[in-house]
Amino acid sequence: MTPGHGLRPPSAPAPGAHAGATLAKAASENFPVAPAFLPRAWRQGLMAVYGYARLVDDIGDGDLAPGGRDAVLLGLDPAAADDRLAMLDALEADLLRVFGGTDGPPRHPLLLALQPVVREHRLSPEHFLGLIEANRQDQRVTRYETYGQLLAYCELSANTVGRLVLELTGTATPERIRRSDAICTALQIAEHLQDVAEDLGRDRIYLPAEDMARFRVAEADLAAPTAGASVRSLVAFETERAYGLLEEGTPLVGSVHGRLRLLLAGFVGGGRAALRAISAAGFDVLPGPPKPTRGLLLREVAAVLRTAPRKG
Repeated sequence: MTPGHGLRPPSAPAPGAHAGATLAKAASENFPVAPAFLPRAWRQGLMAVYGYARLVDDIGDGDLAPGGRDAVLLGLDPAAADDRLAMLDALEADLLRVFGGTDGPPRHPLLLALQPVVREHRLSPEHFLGLIEANRQDQRVTRYETYGQLLAYCELSANTVGRLVLELTGTATPERIRRSDAICTALQIAEHLQDVAEDLGRDRIYLPAEDMARFRVAEADLAAPTAGASVRSLVAFETERAYGLLEEGTPLVGSVHGRLRLLLAGFVGGGRAALRAISAAGFDVLPGPPKPTRGLLLREVAAVLRTAPRKG
């Protein structure tokens, strides 16, 4: 989409503004989103998918740019930006335009950028719809009673992204999808652990209630400036769970070759590094999200490449 595209309302921000914001957010992730060593078509595709995913999450979290710009782009009144469910509904309608809706091309620049990627790689609409449904769920469900319920949420919020990566690179098989799901769920859990305090500020808790009861953690304990022994024990337990999921998924790295192997090692290594940062903080995630250093990330990626069993 060029700056002079006739479908962009005069009050809407230029596409470059969205691209810049997306790149800035990509740089803050635990893992490399679209590293430079990938083929250009893959990088563009991954950034388009990531841009869409960030837009969905920003709508669900209420983290949109001020002034209702995204609402206008989606055909709504600027005041609708505060109505997250209405925004998600409008985004879903715009997503259907990406997949050949009858009322014209997508309106939002990030979805317009996604359209050629979807067409070239024949990406599945259900994965994109899953991300929207996960964020609808965030508006209605703020607590999870069981680990199984949390896994079902991760199926929508995280696993769909991994499946899109496999589709985009033409490497999806049932076994790879299963391994990818394990990795993506682990990455989601790691992010939840890093963001316990931030999520609580949004009145959300992604620590299963059954686990909180097991470790005798009350919601008030999560609001403390630092974690007590019970909270640390709970976070250590969830961290070990995430490690187990990463180990289950790691053979995915050895099942592919070349630059895709490096990319997937980056995902797994990023997850390991995030979990190690949590461990290094003594499992006290309440003062703020423990973040891995670049050196730790690189060491973990190298370790994944050394140890991931090769197939084929």
